[in-house]
Amino acid sequence: MFSNYIHRFLFWILIFRIVPTYAQDTTASQVKLPEKWDLQACLDYAKINNITLNSYRLNRLSSQQDLELSKAAVLPNLSASASPSLIQSKTIDPVTGDLKSGVRFSGSSSLNSSVILYNGGYLKTDIQQKDLLVKIAGLDVATVENDITLQITQAYLNILLAKENIVYVRDVVATSSAQVQQQQQFYDVGAVALKDLVQLQAQLANDKYTLVTAENTHRQNLLVLKQLLQLPTVTPFEIVEPDTLMGNALLTPLLDAQQTALDTRPEVKSSELGVQVATLDVRKARAGYLPALTAGAGLGTSYAHNDNYSFLRQLDNNFYQQVGLTLSVPIFSRRANRVNEEKAKIGVGQAELTLQNTRTNLSQEVERAYINVQNAQGQYDAAVEQLRYTQEAYRIANEQLKIGAANTVEVLQQKNLYVQSMQSYIQAKYAAALYIRIYDFYRGVPVHL
Repeated sequence: MFSNYIHRFLFWILIFRIVPTYAQDTTASQVKLPEKWDLQACLDYAKINNITLNSYRLNRLSSQQDLELSKAAVLPNLSASASPSLIQSKTIDPVTGDLKSGVRFSGSSSLNSSVILYNGGYLKTDIQQKDLLVKIAGLDVATVENDITLQITQAYLNILLAKENIVYVRDVVATSSAQVQQQQQFYDVGAVALKDLVQLQAQLANDKYTLVTAENTHRQNLLVLKQLLQLPTVTPFEIVEPDTLMGNALLTPLLDAQQTALDTRPEVKSSELGVQVATLDVRKARAGYLPALTAGAGLGTSYAHNDNYSFLRQLDNNFYQQVGLTLSVPIFSRRANRVNEEKAKIGVGQAELTLQNTRTNLSQEVERAYINVQNAQGQYDAAVEQLRYTQEAYRIANEQLKIGAANTVEVLQQKNLYVQSMQSYIQAKYAAALYIRIYDFYRGVPVHL
């Protein structure tokens, strides 16, 4: 009797539905925005909310699901089927000869399972490969994080550069305004010519124009950083100015920095794993030459309308069990296996070239950063000395102008030299700060101000 209940269950079982589970994006968490942003706050916010970075994180989750699917491929599968049907038909009663019509019921059901016992190591190799792809996806996330870190650092320093430039230009405007007022007084008493006064007024107008340009540059740089952080337009945004900014540092030898970068940078590790992935493709292709062994089992029964046999009796009489093995031996694949193997070998060569190119590019980037640091530090040292002398020369020229010992042309010449040296100093200062941090970043030193 117990088997009858099993048969009935098999007959009425429905098609199983598998509800997919979707990976939830945990990166879109809400964070409280700071009133003033320092560099670390910018980096932390971008690492959580940057769209490109979150896209790579989703790619990693997708790779993880591919790995889970690959692991599940070694397990037995199980499927159930049921095919009930109703048949409208007409029959003649053999006793009375009357024509009768009615609905008849019939159907069948089955439960089947199979498992791969051996397929040349393909499934095991596929699991290893998918595991490496998950690691590569994680390294790609780290690579994008590094790129975003350098972009935000450069944008942040550009804002500081623009703000400091505004301070210097405002000081120049104030000095020019004082000169104009003084010369206006001299002109009113007939001590200077109108030409000298007009020259200073023109210079004041030019300085004001320079100040407006500097302020606009500052606003543009704020916008660049805000867009990198992907903040809404209405979000207030102001950065923190550090007390000091390192412009000189003791450089690590170039060869040491290059070796450290080659040993630690995620793009190199990703390319190295890419070679292993390509090698596993060769092993998977070679599995096509080997036989495959699969075990299978099944249960089933059927029922059809019959006045002589009851429903349960038919289920019991028609119940069958099946267990078997299937051996598949490749004999001739029309060169498919050979072509797959050769293409996989080509893929290994491509992966090795990609690794070589990645290492070469990284070494060149580190060397370029090293040269940039040397140039920037040299320019910074020269700019400091140049600014000191031109500032003093401009101060002396101003004092001479007050007492009439220097004419307007001489003062304006000294002023132009001072302004140029001041701008060179600011640019060299922040260029040195940026390149030092880039060079250190290649060595694995976190970015900080």
